[in-house]
Amino acid sequence: MATLSSSRQKALLRKYARNVKFLMMVVSTCLIVYSLPKQAKFSYEIEKGRIWNQKDLISPYNFAILKTQTEIQTDRRNALASTTQLYQLNKDVAQQQIDGFRNDLEIKWHNAGIDDKLKERYILEGTDLLSTVYNKGVVGLNTKYQQSPGYSITILQKNVSTEKNTSDLFTKETALAYCGQELSKRADIDKTFLLDLLQNRIQNNILYDDKLTARLETEVLEGISLTRGMVQKGDVIVAKGSVVNDEVYQKLESYKKAFEDNARINGNPKLVLAGQFILVAITIALLMIFLYLFRKDIYADNRLVSLILLVITAMLFTLSMAIKLQIPTNLYFIPYCIVPIIIRILFDTRLALNIHLLVVLIAGFFVPNSFEFAYFEITAGMVSIYSIKNLVRREQFLISAVIITFTYFVSFLGISLIREGSLIDIDWLNFVPFVVSVLLTLLAYPLIYLFEKIFAITSDITLIELTNTNAPLLREMAFTAPGTFQHSLQVANLAENAIYAIGGNALLVRAGALYHDIGKMENPLFFVENQNSGFNPHDKVPYEESAQIIIRHVYKGIEMAHKENIPEIIIDFIRTHHGNTRVDYFYQSFLKNFPEKIINENTFRYPGPIPFSKEGGVLMLADSVEAASRSLKEPDEKSISALVDRIVKYKLDQNQLKDSNITLKDIETIKTIFKKMLMSIYHVRIDY
Repeated sequence: MATLSSSRQKALLRKYARNVKFLMMVVSTCLIVYSLPKQAKFSYEIEKGRIWNQKDLISPYNFAILKTQTEIQTDRRNALASTTQLYQLNKDVAQQQIDGFRNDLEIKWHNAGIDDKLKERYILEGTDLLSTVYNKGVVGLNTKYQQSPGYSITILQKNVSTEKNTSDLFTKETALAYCGQELSKRADIDKTFLLDLLQNRIQNNILYDDKLTARLETEVLEGISLTRGMVQKGDVIVAKGSVVNDEVYQKLESYKKAFEDNARINGNPKLVLAGQFILVAITIALLMIFLYLFRKDIYADNRLVSLILLVITAMLFTLSMAIKLQIPTNLYFIPYCIVPIIIRILFDTRLALNIHLLVVLIAGFFVPNSFEFAYFEITAGMVSIYSIKNLVRREQFLISAVIITFTYFVSFLGISLIREGSLIDIDWLNFVPFVVSVLLTLLAYPLIYLFEKIFAITSDITLIELTNTNAPLLREMAFTAPGTFQHSLQVANLAENAIYAIGGNALLVRAGALYHDIGKMENPLFFVENQNSGFNPHDKVPYEESAQIIIRHVYKGIEMAHKENIPEIIIDFIRTHHGNTRVDYFYQSFLKNFPEKIINENTFRYPGPIPFSKEGGVLMLADSVEAASRSLKEPDEKSISALVDRIVKYKLDQNQLKDSNITLKDIETIKTIFKKMLMSIYHVRIDY
C-alpha cells in the first residue's frame, strides 16, 4: 500500500507539473500577443533600389502620395520664410518722447542761462525732427527668417493691419543719422548739443509681436499639405521588373500607410488578434517540442522552463512597447543579442540558437523591413553564441561585444551598398543604434547573476569563479590537505582534457574535480596523498572503521559544500565520484584477516548514486586513474597503459557508467588521453 501511495504521489506531481507547464505556455503566449501592435501586416517588403520581382501591384483604391520628410522640411522652411512678421504700432511713444525732449531741453537751458528766444528755436527744431521720425516709424526689427536689407512686415494698430517695407521705416540708428543730416543744414544751431538730447528720445514705436507671429506661423505650418498628387484605383503602383526608384518607393510607402489606415478602420481586430495568437502559440509550441526531444532535463524542470519563457516574453514585450510608443524611433537600439547570450551562458548553444531564431521570427512580423531586420539579428545572434562557445574568462564578454559590433558593421555596409549603390550616399549615423544595442547587450552579465540567484542555476561565470584556486574552500584545502589539493588539480586536468575530446562542459567538470574531495579536510592524514612522515593512522584503527572514515569524506564534502553555498550541480560530483563502489583495500584486508566473521558488505561500500552525467562519469574515471597511478613504483608506458585499462574495465564491470551517457567510442578516447597525460606527468619517454 505504501508503494502504491508513493506511485500515486509521483503521478500526481507529474500531472500537476504538466498542467503548470501548459499554464506557463498559455500565459506567456497571451502576454506576448497582448503587447503586440494590433494591426494588419502589410504584405510587401519595400527596399529602394531593388528590382520589383513580384507581379504588377495594382492600387485597390484611391490614395494620396505622401511627401518625403525632405519635401516636408523644405515646404516648412519656405512657408516660414514667406510668413509676414507681425508688429504693433504704439502711438503713445511719440508724444511721450517729445514731451520728454522738451523737459530735457528746459533743464539744460536753465542751467546754461542762455537767451529764451534761442531756446524756442531749439525746441521747435527738435520737436519737428522727432515728429518726422515717429510719423515714419521707428522699428525694432526681428530678423529670425528674413535676412535681406528690405522686406515686408505687417504693422497692427488697433487690429487694423498695414503692410510696410522695412526700408521705408527708421531704426534707432537710421533715425539718429537722419537727425544729424538735417541739423547739419542749420548753421545757427549747435548740432552736437541738440543731437545729444535727441538720441535719448528716439525709441522704437513699432514693436515685434512674438506671440501673434508664432500663432500665425503655427497656422501656416498646420496648413502645409503632407501629400502631393493621388494614385487612382486601378493604377499600376509598380510594375514587375521595374526598379524601385525614389518616386516608386514613395508611392509604395504611401500605399502601405493607406493600407494600414484602411485595415485599422475597416479590419476586424479580433481576427488580427486570432492570427497573432496562432503565430505566437506555434512558436512557443515549437520551443517546447525542442525541449522535449533534445533537452528533457530542462523540459522536466518547470523552474527552468519558466526562466526561458520569461526571457522570451520580456524581449518581445520590450520590442512591442518600442513599436507602439516609437521610443526609441529606431528599433535597432534594442539589445536583441542579450537573449542568445543569456540562454547560452545558462544552458547551451543549441537552445540559445533555437530560441533566438524563434524570437526573431516573431519580431519579424511586426517590424518594418522584416528581411533586413532578420538578417541583421540572426547573423549577430549566431556570432554572439559562437563567440562565447567556451566561456573561460570574463573578458570574453567584451571580446564578444567587439565581434558582434563588427558583424553588425559588415552587415550594415553590405545592405547599404545594395540599397544605395554608393559609399558616398551611406548615412553612417544610422549605424549608431547598432553600437548602442551592443553596449546594452553587456547588461547580460548582471542579468545572468540575477537569474542565477532567482532560479538557482549555475552559469559558466559562476564556474569560473569557483575554479579560482583562491576561492575559500580551495585555499583552505591547499593549506589543510596539500596532497589532496594536488591530486584534485591533476584530476581536473585529466577530466577537462577528456571532456574537451568527447564533448561536454569542460568548465563544469574542472570545477567538480577541484571540489570533489573537499571532505578529506576533516581527517587529511587518513588519506595516503597527505601522509608524508611514514605514519599511517589506519594501522591503529579496525578495517570497518577505516572504511567508514574513507567513505565519510563524501558525506563531509556534501556538508561543507552546502555550508559554503556551493551550487548543487557541483555537489553532485562529490556525491557520485565514487558511485556505489567498495573501498576494496579495507574490504579485502578484512576478509583476509577475519575469514570466519560475517560482515555487511555495505559497511565497505560508498552510498552512491552512480554518475548520471557525462561529466560525472569522466570525473570518476580521472579520479580513480590519478589516485592509482601514484602507487606505480616504476611508471612506464606499459604499466600506465595497463593501469588505465584495468581501472576503466573495473568501473564498467561494476556498472558505474551505465547512466553517464558515455559511449564505447568515448571510453577509448578517454583512455588514450589519460595514458598520454599520465606519461607526460611521469616523464615517460614514448618509443618512436
